[in-house]
Amino acid sequence: MPPMIEVKGLTKYYGEHAAIHDLNFAIDQGEVIGFLGLNGAGKTTTLKVLGCVLLPTAGQVTVDGIDIARDPHEIRRRIGFLPDTPPLYSDMTVGRYLTFAAELRGVPGTEAGKAVAEAEEKTATREVHGELISSLSHGYRQRVGVAQALVHKPKLLILDEPTSGLDPVQIVEMRQTIHLLKGDHTILLSSHILSEISQTCDRLLVIQHGEIVAQGSEQDLASRLGGGGTIEVEVAGPSARAIEIARAVAGIGAGTVLRESDGVALISLQGNPDLRPQVARALVQGGIDLLRIDRGAARLESIFLKLTAEAPQ
Repeated sequence: MPPMIEVKGLTKYYGEHAAIHDLNFAIDQGEVIGFLGLNGAGKTTTLKVLGCVLLPTAGQVTVDGIDIARDPHEIRRRIGFLPDTPPLYSDMTVGRYLTFAAELRGVPGTEAGKAVAEAEEKTATREVHGELISSLSHGYRQRVGVAQALVHKPKLLILDEPTSGLDPVQIVEMRQTIHLLKGDHTILLSSHILSEISQTCDRLLVIQHGEIVAQGSEQDLASRLGGGGTIEVEVAGPSARAIEIARAVAGIGAGTVLRESDGVALISLQGNPDLRPQVARALVQGGIDLLRIDRGAARLESIFLKLTAEAPQ
């Protein structure tokens, strides 16, 4: 089975400026990939090339084994694309717009109604089926944008900043939508909200100044930067004793008390977050009341800042 996306030497110039230069990466079928980069790093240009919106200046890109330069129309049938500004028609109702999007993507007329209903179900837009898009909140507009991208059941979903401008409740709802889509689609997701990337994606691609500066899982990137990640534990009881017990677990390093009051301590432990079950078991068996255990909250933010600082200017 070929990779869903394979990129070799991808370059795109605007005049004399190289927005992206010599990109090389592959995405396997079924993966959910987070695409990270500062503003102007080249994320949107890359996504538009993959979505057959822009032609590359140089390099080779295949989607599901098909070269985008040779058969872009076939690729468009296999992808769903949500650009940073959703391509909505404000004077249409949600249902009419999604039917139009389905027909545009080649869904037979006899199947369009079912396809629209399934897309609305997945994106929680069924309740606004008959409403004008112009009357919708920003959150619903984003959901309708996702619905138009998946109405034809594409193999690949490209989502450029799907949580842009959403409030915290809407961000959680969008995250739940993306989780529902995992497994049915390969997903390439760009976002500035690093916690969403962390909770949603299998691997990361980090781009800076038009070049890929890192790729891999969070753990891979943390190890590359000289750390294996962190674990946060909240305990009721003496923090020193909790750190002593946790450090007895193979693979756990130094422990730092982040805050402590009223007999409750929040502790950061150096170690792979995959060791959380072993740490939890050791603390409970050691007589420590464990209130919470989780990944280190600032881990991805730290990785991203280090990678972009290291990137060539």
